[in-house]
Amino acid sequence: MTSNHFGVMEIILLFHNYYFMNESKCPVPIEQQPTNEFIELSKSLIFSWPKTKKSLILVLIKFWVGAFVLFLVISSGSIYFKTSVLKYILISFFSSLSIPLLISIRLYLGWNHVFKRLTSERVEYEESGWYDGQVWIKPLVLKEKEALIASIEVKPILRNLIQISSIISVIALTGILLFQYKNF
Repeated sequence: MTSNHFGVMEIILLFHNYYFMNESKCPVPIEQQPTNEFIELSKSLIFSWPKTKKSLILVLIKFWVGAFVLFLVISSGSIYFKTSVLKYILISFFSSLSIPLLISIRLYLGWNHVFKRLTSERVEYEESGWYDGQVWIKPLVLKEKEALIASIEVKPILRNLIQISSIISVIALTGILLFQYKNF
């Protein structure tokens, strides 16, 4: 993230905190406001991984290597794989891809939820611990500001997560197809 880009987002967030907390009398509790949900997700240890594609790839590779070692240990108990070391290694390789795939899907679901809340014209919120069906329609200025946050910050994260999940899925499906052949 460039320093100029970060400065623009800081200004938008400061404007949000000043104007909508003081001026608009927003009825939505602070922690349920889409901009604040975005800030909290960005600060989260796990959900901050996909902020850059490189850091996300490195984290997923670390999880994949850990899962590969774990799956090697699990597969070592199989009598079927003791006859073929290649099958033993390949099944561990392809099945261990399920861990980074599940992580990337979970990250996508979290960021997609925030994206939908930022781009929505309405904010559904709860005043109590139970769903009481409160809906607040965003003012035009807030809609524009949150749409800007969604397009500049969240959309690239979603795009990266989709690309990485697709690559992992293609590799895993290739492994499944590879094991469909009886002579392998």
